[in-house]
Amino acid sequence: EGLTQRFHRVVALDFVGFGFSDKPRPHHYSIFEQASIVEGLVRHLGLQHQRINLLSHDYGDTVAQELLHRYEHNRTGSILINSLCLSNGGIFPETHYPRLIQKILKDGGLLSPIITRLMNFFFFSRGLGAVFGPYTQPSQAEYWDMWTAVRTNDGNLVVDSILQYINQRKKHRDRWVGALVSTSVPLHLIYGPLDPVNPHPEFLQLYRKVLPMSTVSVLDDHISHYPQLEDPTGFLNAYLNFINSF
Repeated sequence: EGLTQRFHRVVALDFVGFGFSDKPRPHHYSIFEQASIVEGLVRHLGLQHQRINLLSHDYGDTVAQELLHRYEHNRTGSILINSLCLSNGGIFPETHYPRLIQKILKDGGLLSPIITRLMNFFFFSRGLGAVFGPYTQPSQAEYWDMWTAVRTNDGNLVVDSILQYINQRKKHRDRWVGALVSTSVPLHLIYGPLDPVNPHPEFLQLYRKVLPMSTVSVLDDHISHYPQLEDPTGFLNAYLNFINSF
């Protein structure tokens, strides 16, 4: 809500395979396709000539990096990026530590479809809770909302396909990290430091070393992988301070 008070228009979307979007299977889920869909959505909304502030998290960070690469290389159809704010994503494969279940699913071969069919609310909520801070755990109702979104259109059956983005990050590291290194677009990072997937201080030290021109907001010590959910006020204030700085 705070974003809608600051900006003329705010657009949020579910990527293919997520939320209430289509979840085709079998399907080759790729960051490149997701970026093209974002570009298509921008054109569909008639915003292709507007300068857009991108705000991303986790998987969305990688999509944003691909969008930034296309913008910097003047690719036809690329969106006009005014600024980019990242948050708690595997921007650097070398400091990204997927959960055990993610590793098994992305590389499990014949096991993966069996595991996705056995996935239930208990294992889902327990696994998700491990990447929230101890004082910012979702309520049971919130867990059920998230599980409902995952199960919509049989989304649990495509999790292993979606998780191929972890391998894509490694394969295209130079392209996607390079987009951040070479950009003139204002960059910011909002970071929950208790994140076991992108741990402190290892992740933050590398980020500051590789991207010294980027500004950074580190939230309270107990905020973990989902800062926008765990500390929405702190997240919003950090973002608006960035937006108001240029």
